Amino acid sequence: MSYISENLENVRNNIKTSCDEAKREENSVSLIAVTKTYGVDVINEAIDCGVKDIGENRVQEIMEKYDFVKPVRWHLIGHLQKNKVKYIIDKVELIHSVDSFDLATEINKQAGKIGKIQKILLEVNVSGEESKFGIKPEECLELCQNISEEFENIKIEGLMTVAPYTDDTELLEKVFTDLKGLSDEISKKSIKNVDMNELSMGMTNDYPLAIRCGATMVRVGTGIFGKRDYTNG
Repeated sequence: MSYISENLENVRNNIKTSCDEAKREENSVSLIAVTKTYGVDVINEAIDCGVKDIGENRVQEIMEKYDFVKPVRWHLIGHLQKNKVKYIIDKVELIHSVDSFDLATEINKQAGKIGKIQKILLEVNVSGEESKFGIKPEECLELCQNISEEFENIKIEGLMTVAPYTDDTELLEKVFTDLKGLSDEISKKSIKNVDMNELSMGMTNDYPLAIRCGATMVRVGTGIFGKRDYTNG
């Protein structure tokens, strides 16, 4: 058994245990294998081990790897600049990191050009950290409504957040439950083309807690592939 298959088995067991504790079905959580800085060979090995969704932080890495990676669903999970949308609009299943009306405008424009309805999540900066991207929680409903009213080639599937990197379980739990509460609040509004089916939250250090708080997508990189090598930028 390779280290990747062993790590994947461990992650899947953790997901199952967390779902059991939350009295949820195991298939209610999707595992997004985060492949930032990892090479094509190990990504393809993970796909051979059953990974169906991979997440990239940078447009450039999607473009470099796309033709060499086996069939899989691609997710853009990092900050997206408007001028990069055109490069990945035909490649990604879901954009997790929409944080402005201007970015949504460009996504709608580029999706329209290829006749696609692009699925997105709104990124919410629940923790309020200045270093984090994302809209403020109190801005979320209005952005949902504006996107719904203005754009035909976008469908909002839910919300995403990046929690603080901390061992403070109480703080993490508050971030995750606050996002879940916001999702529930928006869901009750029954806005056209806005579903709150997905909650993308939880990474290698905190995904079991995120699942217990309602995550439907967890983004795990080092927990599957090991320590990242940043020597090539």
